Amino acid sequence: MRIASWNVNSIRQRVAHLTEWLGQASPDIVCLQEIKCLDENFPTAEIEALGYNVVTHGQKTFNGVAILSRHPIDEATPRLPGNDGDEQSRYLEAVISTRDGVVRVASIYLPNGNPPETEKYPYKLAWMDRLIARARALLALEEPLVLAGDYNVIPAAEDAKTPDAWVGDALFLPATRAKFRELVNLGFTDALRACTGSPGLYTFWDYQAGAWQRDNGIRIDHLMLSPHAAAVLAGCAIDKSTRARDKPSDHVPIRCDLAIEPRA
Repeated sequence: MRIASWNVNSIRQRVAHLTEWLGQASPDIVCLQEIKCLDENFPTAEIEALGYNVVTHGQKTFNGVAILSRHPIDEATPRLPGNDGDEQSRYLEAVISTRDGVVRVASIYLPNGNPPETEKYPYKLAWMDRLIARARALLALEEPLVLAGDYNVIPAAEDAKTPDAWVGDALFLPATRAKFRELVNLGFTDALRACTGSPGLYTFWDYQAGAWQRDNGIRIDHLMLSPHAAAVLAGCAIDKSTRARDKPSDHVPIRCDLAIEPRA
């Protein structure tokens, strides 16, 4: 079973990019972030025509997440628990049945948090606390679980081409990385780092200052696996070539393969 994550940075601008990549990578499940549209404006028909079931948790102009699945989605739950007043669409969870039981996935668009001296950074840290609480509760279910998405977290210096440039940024502040380690320490595995320790593996290149041309990237999109998912991890890859397309997203897909038999 191939599970992927991609911050598409406006689905209506990237429908062709997405459908082409779906044909090439052939993922079973895809978690999308920053769809930037209401549910009714998502290109559901185009995606369903390719054989995918679709669930969305949209928001006009900003944020928004979606999950696509070649297999029936048994249940879908929007919104991250812990703050009933939070109206930002950043979390969507789904359960998909397989021959070996269920697989649970979440599409996550974690707050950016910049500028750090504003209220945006405490919101980011509080959101991470809510994610950690939800992750702890889900681990008790003892299911294969993939927390997939744009975390807006650079975990370590090797995850940035020029780490010194990010020292004061909310993505790389010590408190941000500490919260990320807190999630890892619950028992989650970073799928990419479980497969390779190589430097120079990035998922985001800014549109400014020729970042893509200079390969000045950062790794902020992650597939975090529960122990039951990590035990069947068969590989992980970043589809970097999508960044070279005309009018691309500034993020690229990341995907992992799990040795799980999809439901017939």
